[in-house]
Amino acid sequence: MKNINVVINTDIPELSLFNRGKVRDIYEVGKNLLIVTTDRISAFDSVLPNGIPYKGKALTLLSKFWFNYTSALAENHLITTDIKKAVKLPEKYVEMLSGRSMLVKKAKVIPIECVVRGYLAGSAWKEYKEGGSVCGIKLSSGLKECDGLAEPIFTPAIKATSGHDVNISYAEASEMVGEEVISKLRERSIAIYKKACDYAIKRGIIISDTKFEWGMLDSFGLSSAEDRIILIDELLTPDSSRFWPLEGYTPGRAQPSFDKQFVRDYLEKIGWDKNPPAPPLPDEIVQKTSEKYIQAYRMLTGKKLI
Repeated sequence: MKNINVVINTDIPELSLFNRGKVRDIYEVGKNLLIVTTDRISAFDSVLPNGIPYKGKALTLLSKFWFNYTSALAENHLITTDIKKAVKLPEKYVEMLSGRSMLVKKAKVIPIECVVRGYLAGSAWKEYKEGGSVCGIKLSSGLKECDGLAEPIFTPAIKATSGHDVNISYAEASEMVGEEVISKLRERSIAIYKKACDYAIKRGIIISDTKFEWGMLDSFGLSSAEDRIILIDELLTPDSSRFWPLEGYTPGRAQPSFDKQFVRDYLEKIGWDKNPPAPPLPDEIVQKTSEKYIQAYRMLTGKKLI
């Protein structure tokens, strides 16, 4: 790979830091936010010391693609990915932030992880094996690992104190945010998932499942604040979804993927006890992981990232 410029941390004293997550650095820009997606990668609740080349750009520009593609189904928070239009900063920051930054509307986060599953994998497969259901949804008997479901299911989750997502029932989600809100989140999440799946399958990618995050804009006196629910965070990326290659897809076993499962598998293989600090990744794993992000972007958008 040529001209690799890995961005692990950003430090922009000209802007006010709003939040620094495992992967994203978020700054306040007036009444909006500037989300900078770095090349950091996390696994098992720890940020690894290595950055993954082009990861931040792949996630940002893939989110931009999906926000535009699904805009007829739901309003989203994206304003622009052009850093020069987003904020006036000294030229020294432009190259670092270009392609990995989104100026977005600030919204109040709705504390429900809206997961939609079209295939039986991950924690859903484990839960199904134990009781034949997922998040209280009874499924057909005899399903195999990675089998497709007759219809996508909505399986909400919340963040536990450890940082892990914990599956909850629809009823529990309704108690948290109200029936009207959770109903809209389910309807819109499933609609977006279906539209994205129909598109992705034609590009050679199966979207096994994905996670949506939603927020609520100030209603500005409107009678129904729920009508101002918008998509936030990232959208249908390898970090928020399971992407499988259509070629070679075979139910009954785990599938190769475009997401960071590749990194998790390596860490499991070397026997890391999952207590921080995380071990560094060898160059081969870093390069192969980077190639997966780049390939996913190219296959889905038809454009070259580098």
